[in-house]
This record gives sequence, C-alpha cells and structure tokens, in this order.
Amino acid sequence: MIKKFIDKLMGKSPQSAKPHFGRRTEVPASVHGIDPNLVDERAIHVTRTLQQAGFEAYIVGGAVRDLLLGLRPKDFDVATDATPEQVKGLFRRAFIIGRRFRIVHVVYGRGRDNEVIEVSTFRAHLDNAAAEQVKGNERTSKRQLEGIQHAVDSSGRVLRDNVWGPQDEDATRRDFTVNAMYYDPETQIVVDYHGGIQDAKKRTLRMIGDPATRYREDPVRIIRAVRFAAKLSPLGFKLEAKTAKPLVEAKALLADVPQSRLFDEMLKLVQTGHALASIAQLKGLGLAKGIYPLLDVVVERADSDFVKGALADTDRRVGEGKPVAPSFLLACVLWADVRDGWAQRLARKEHPYPALQDAIDEVFDARIGDVSGRGKLAADMREIWMMQPRFEKRVGATPFSLVEQPRFRAGFDFLRLRADVQEVDETLADWWQEFSMASDAEREDLVQAAKAEQQAKPRVRRAPKPQGEDVTPRAVKAAPAADADAPQSEGEAAPKKRRRRRRKPGAGGEQGAASAE
Repeated sequence: MIKKFIDKLMGKSPQSAKPHFGRRTEVPASVHGIDPNLVDERAIHVTRTLQQAGFEAYIVGGAVRDLLLGLRPKDFDVATDATPEQVKGLFRRAFIIGRRFRIVHVVYGRGRDNEVIEVSTFRAHLDNAAAEQVKGNERTSKRQLEGIQHAVDSSGRVLRDNVWGPQDEDATRRDFTVNAMYYDPETQIVVDYHGGIQDAKKRTLRMIGDPATRYREDPVRIIRAVRFAAKLSPLGFKLEAKTAKPLVEAKALLADVPQSRLFDEMLKLVQTGHALASIAQLKGLGLAKGIYPLLDVVVERADSDFVKGALADTDRRVGEGKPVAPSFLLACVLWADVRDGWAQRLARKEHPYPALQDAIDEVFDARIGDVSGRGKLAADMREIWMMQPRFEKRVGATPFSLVEQPRFRAGFDFLRLRADVQEVDETLADWWQEFSMASDAEREDLVQAAKAEQQAKPRVRRAPKPQGEDVTPRAVKAAPAADADAPQSEGEAAPKKRRRRRRKPGAGGEQGAASAE
C-alpha cells in the first residue's frame, strides 16, 4: 500500500511498475518427492545434451506438475537458455517450427512409434505497451509481422513473442502456477517462482498475474483454463475464484482468434481423454456457447445417447493409450444433421446415394466450412457416412469389398454406436462383427445365411401390369453400377455373374469408437 502511494505521488502508473517475477525457490527431491523412474529417457537425453553444451535445461510445464502428483506424463517439454538455432545444431533430427512462438521439435523414433520432445527458449516478459502494434491478426498481418519479435494487436493480444530472456521472466510469462515449474533430472531439483508446489498441494489452478490481462494477451488461455480444470478435476483441482471470474466476459476476445487455431483447441478439449469433463466444465463456467460454433454443437448434443457414447468411448480409448482421430468423433457429432438431410431428400424420391452425398455437402458447408481444408479430415468423415447404407447389403460381392476398405473399422464402429442407440438393428452390427473376423469359408457361409434369411421374408404381391408394358422395375433401371450387388426383384432372371477371387483382409485397423486415423 505504501509503495503504491509513493508511486502515485511520483506519477508512476501501475502499468509502468516492474512486474513481480517471483522469488526463485529450489526444492530438493527429499521435499518434492518426484520419482525419477517416471521421467522419460528421451527428455533426460535432451536436457543432458544441452547441459553438456554449456546451457541451462529443465523439464518444464505440465510434465513437472504430473510428476509432482505421482503421474507418468504423456508429453515432456524442455525449456533452455539456448536459442532455437543453437538447440537445432545439437540434435540430428531437430526442426524449428512456428512463427508466433518459435520452438524446436527434437524427434526420436520413426513412424507411429516416434516421440517429440518440444524445446522452447526462455522468453522475456515484456510490457505489451512497448510492443509493436499491428491492426490485424496472425493471418491478416503476416507481412507486417515479418521481422518483428514482439507484437500485439489493438486489444493487447500477443501476436509474436520471440524475445529471449532469463528464467524468472520466462516463468512469469507462463499461464498457471502449477505449469510454471522447472525440473532438472540431473540434480533432481525443482525450481519454483510462483508457489506452484503449494498450489499443487492445495489442488488449485491459479493464473500468474492479473487473469483478465492474461486472457487479453492470449484469449486461447480461456480454453486452456477449461481443459486443465477438466483434466485435473478427478484429482480434486479447481479454478481459483479470481482466475475463473473474468472467463465469461473475456470470451468475446476469442472472436479475433484465427478459426484454425480455435478448431485445434476444440479438438484438444474433446480428444485428450477428458471430453465429458470438459463439457461439464464449460457448462459450469457459463461457457457452453460462444467459444466456437462447432464446439457449441458438441456441447448441445453431448446429452444425446449417440454423441455421449462417442465421447465416452473416446475418453476410454485415450485412457487405454489407443489412437483416436477427430474424423470419427466429428462424424458422430454431425450425424444427426446428415441423417435428417438425407431423410428429407429420400422423401422427395431422390436416389439414396446421391441424396446422401448432397446431405453431407450441405453439412460441411454449414458446420465446418474451410477450416479443415476439406482434406483428409473431411474425406474420412465422408467415407464413414457413405459406408452406412452399404452395411445394409449382406449378399453378393458387397460384404467382401466393404470389409477390405481402409476405413472399414471406423465405419463399423460408427454402425455399432448406431446399434447401441437402437438406430439400426443390433443383429446387423453383430453380423458384420462376425463377418469381419471370419475366414473366407466362414464368410461365404454368412453371406449364404443372410441370403436365405432375405428370401424367407414375406414378399408383397403386386398386381400385374398390362400386357406389353416393360415389367422391369424403375428402380432397377435407374440403379447405377455400384448397386449391381443389390437383391434381384421377384420374377427377374438374375444374370450369371463371374465370381471374383475373394481375398481375406488384414486386421482392418484398431477396433473402437474412435479408430479412424
């Protein structure tokens, strides 16, 4: 109070006062109790290599928090006083990425077994009032941002932050106290500047500095606050009242964040193993609407049996260490739109497959737009949806060709979810489950059994048409080549088809509700 009074007398504004960088506290292993066996060997290799080259290097962020809680972190980040170029020069497979925040990815392993250790340079804590100001955002002001190391937009949002500084300033620049600790695996010392260890013990998520200002600097911190609260809620963590209070008001700042970045953050909310908890946090914090349009749809439909089942199964797969893909989950979330649009077109007597394609296009335009680039994500979603009517065909060549499709397992998992909510007959899903795991001979028997079951169904007798008229049903005339496997109509001679060689597919992908890749 006395210092503020003196500053006021001397004409100093609160903004010009030096920020509090905290006090460096070194906590030994005997106090923090981190089990070194939980630390990834590759993260240790990165810190050791940097230290041997004469640099400071620590494991940092959420990995330290998880280690303090006795958990094995899934990802390890490293912070150092070496510049990105210096880091890159020390490792054979290292890549500098990013413009907004330049970091280095050090890569170990190949293919799906690879692991990335993210290495960042200590950043300086700069007064945003002294930063270069640009009018637009990261995308609209690309040329203006070239060569600028520290820049903000008119609202104070940080667009570039690539000015290096000491460790205490780097700690102050981070978001939550429990994410701002540094662990040296060589000395086993934890460096803490803002009481992160105490907050971890109290199960408190507290923002470093003034929360409203920090949200203004980077509005995506709003979503990160929700994600961390959801992830740590099973351990008893809660957002500090001062940290949670500005969230609703700050939500409007997200309007200026690029859509692609919001899309990525939305996926982190629903695909990191805490989807249901994240949705509960959004509702509890008053953020159920207004963060991102597609996320609004997820939250709105999370109570439906179908979407809730998909979210729960995604959480389960992440917890079991199995792969998940956004295409499957988003296909589940938007299926109601596709299904209703398809039904409307069928009611207008449109052909089933073109009608389904048109319904899908309409949903992409309305819900996703160009944010995904209409690339692999959209292609996988489309394939999952287009498989659904094909599952109804269990005779002819269709089952054998369908089970060989790369996305078969994802399409089948989608069918299984539909069966779980009684949208389709459960026996259909059971048949495809058995067919996918059967031998060639067993598959032939299953197809013959399905054919016999179909022929045993009561047939509707129709009045004969006047003599001389073409009695070929219109639907058969109009059917495209893709429907050649469809059952023949009564009274129509089935042309003899050449049997093609059956080939048993491989594993067909991981089974589970989020197995699309």
